[in-house]
Amino acid sequence: MRSSSRWAVPLVAGLLALGAVPADLLGGAQAAPRVPVRDDFNGDGYADLAVGAPGATVGGQSKAGYVAVTYGGPHGVSSSRRAVISRATGGIPGSPVKGQGFGTQIAKGDLNGDGYADLVVGVATRTGDAVVVWGGPRGLSGGGVSIPASRALTGDFDGDGRLDLALFRTGDSPGDDPLGTTATVWTGPVGRSGTPARTSALDPGRLQYVDVKDGATGDVNGDGRDELALGVYCGEGSYCTDFYTGSASGLKYRRDTIPSGDGGVALGDLNGDGHDDVAVGSATDSTVTVAYGSASGVRPRGTWKSYTQDTPGVPGANETNDRFGTALSAGDITGDGIDDLAVGVPGKELGYDDGAGAVVVLRGSRTGLTGRSAQAFTQDTAGIPGTAEPGDAFGAQVALLDINRNGYADLAAAALGEDGGNGAVWVLRGRPTGIVTDAATVIGPKAIGAPYAKAEFGRELG
Repeated sequence: MRSSSRWAVPLVAGLLALGAVPADLLGGAQAAPRVPVRDDFNGDGYADLAVGAPGATVGGQSKAGYVAVTYGGPHGVSSSRRAVISRATGGIPGSPVKGQGFGTQIAKGDLNGDGYADLVVGVATRTGDAVVVWGGPRGLSGGGVSIPASRALTGDFDGDGRLDLALFRTGDSPGDDPLGTTATVWTGPVGRSGTPARTSALDPGRLQYVDVKDGATGDVNGDGRDELALGVYCGEGSYCTDFYTGSASGLKYRRDTIPSGDGGVALGDLNGDGHDDVAVGSATDSTVTVAYGSASGVRPRGTWKSYTQDTPGVPGANETNDRFGTALSAGDITGDGIDDLAVGVPGKELGYDDGAGAVVVLRGSRTGLTGRSAQAFTQDTAGIPGTAEPGDAFGAQVALLDINRNGYADLAAAALGEDGGNGAVWVLRGRPTGIVTDAATVIGPKAIGAPYAKAEFGRELG
């Protein structure tokens, strides 16, 4: 998900409030790039990385789950600057529940308007409640509040300058028929007691027949209101992508407006025209399709463009079970003002290593997403710690965000099968030339002192 610039605060002002302005920001020197508030939990001007580990055993309860947050800084993420949050954490409502999968889904943003991003942690089960964990000067240490949903997404859907929260009571159907979803929009601001300015139902006629998996938000038509794209299970083994446009009166469903697929969904400005574009992955077909935005909304189907590993310039070749497009994230890696797209390829076979996995980075350009100058990374790429092994599923989840505040989005990529299913996350830095490996970092649950056995560390990144 691409964060809108209207949620950014001036870096110098934020650091002055903390009494920590670096010398190079004073004396007329050019200020460092702004960092979106929705990515910064502790207000230090650096984006922070949230990692879901829903498979972890917590409080003796298997698959109870947790979220780990590693705070950004001038040298990137560090295993020593982190928070581990679960139902067993003080101030977090409830207790660890077997099979609940706390951390299955993550959203973030400044919900109460205090200048600090808040973390919304979703769960796997339809009956469990998500939790908002409040950000502040010490990071995510201000406790939390339960909200009546299993998953949630943030965006300014009505354009009033306050972040709203889309809540989904949903789950993962074990069979052909969806469990169904009930959805509500909480209009911001949301108070620390969990009270929104107002509430409204979201499309009960449609959503009762689908299961919401995840989604993304962004401003496709440039009207100052966010749109909502949802990846949903439609039944009988099929997946759809539902699209809602923002308006002064709330979200409006637009049928068959964007591509469908069973992979990731990301919104970002991939051609630099000021309108967010919608990228949808079809893991089954190993294809990513982009529907471009405009002042009138999503452009017609005939203008959509699809990308595979057979697209000219993209490293490698399409192979059965690659699952190119399983995960997607948009962000400006090169600092040229145009978003790029990270694509997870967790099924990629390397030699005889089935499912070792890879990440492909596609460049944005004035003419849209392109295979030119595309990059591919595996655990065997020079400079990346570790070794590719069967079943690692490197690229099962990806995220682009500027962790060291140098103006270039960094790449976080998860390998869920690493260390026998414990999982791990790699962070590679962005530069004007693209993603580089010279300061690559890997963080696993053992390194941060968190529960690690079959934790699925990296199942969700935000």
